[in-house]
Amino acid sequence: MFISGRRAARTLREALPLLPFGVAVMVFLIIPTVTVLIGAVYVDGAFTLDRIAALFTGTALSALANSLLLSAISALVGAAAGAVLAWLIVSAAATSTLRRAVLALCSVLAQFGGVALAFAFLATVGLNGVLTLWVQQLTGWNLAGSGWLYSLGGLTLVYTYFQIPLMVIVFTPALEGLRSQWREAAVSLGASTWAYWRDVAVPLLTPAFLGSVLLLFANAFAAYATAAALVSQGSPIVPLLIRTALTSDVVLGQAGFAYALALEMIVVVAVVMAAYRLVVRRSDRWLS
Repeated sequence: MFISGRRAARTLREALPLLPFGVAVMVFLIIPTVTVLIGAVYVDGAFTLDRIAALFTGTALSALANSLLLSAISALVGAAAGAVLAWLIVSAAATSTLRRAVLALCSVLAQFGGVALAFAFLATVGLNGVLTLWVQQLTGWNLAGSGWLYSLGGLTLVYTYFQIPLMVIVFTPALEGLRSQWREAAVSLGASTWAYWRDVAVPLLTPAFLGSVLLLFANAFAAYATAAALVSQGSPIVPLLIRTALTSDVVLGQAGFAYALALEMIVVVAVVMAAYRLVVRRSDRWLS
């Protein structure tokens, strides 16, 4: 019994440093999630699925479809461009100043979002942006067009801007995990460079690439501030529809519709992150 007491005390002492993290998870993740779940299915203390049913109406389905499309396109384009850039970075020497500088720049740009990023695009290619006015003076062509920057296409471009450096950050370790012995073995067996990438490197990197795409998808799906700064009217995506629900007395005939929308986002992101975890676990088995 004395030994069991000592073991329990040691376990408690080892777990004590995790207490602040546990409190943070409880306050900022578990409690808000439970609150959203309760708010989505309980109205005035009574269980109801009316708010969940409202998710299948035209406005909500349109916003969900736009969010999925925006997230998928920005994730795929950002992943493709970021993977190429990551490969160029890894091709440089580990001690290269340029390599360290580009990685540091990507770390900064990956966090350059929200209102600041929206303002940067507005000041550059907005209706009165610097580049827009310059091109118009030289060629007479209005680069801003009919306000494409404030549409779903403009959001896709802006989202892709911060997806590319994020892809570089998350995909570079996978490229660095490719062992030189694998390439040497392939060459010794008569494989060309193309055959090595086709039959060895690409199959090994595919799980990591797919995991990165899923991570970028979740990152874009949950983004709000950039879209809110660019789109002042309408609710083309789910986060903006939540904003409308919070600032409007009645949305689709139901108060508190934001709870159901938030629950919908939680479910989508949870599914994506679960898939991400499964894919990354497979890539870790090969690259560790």
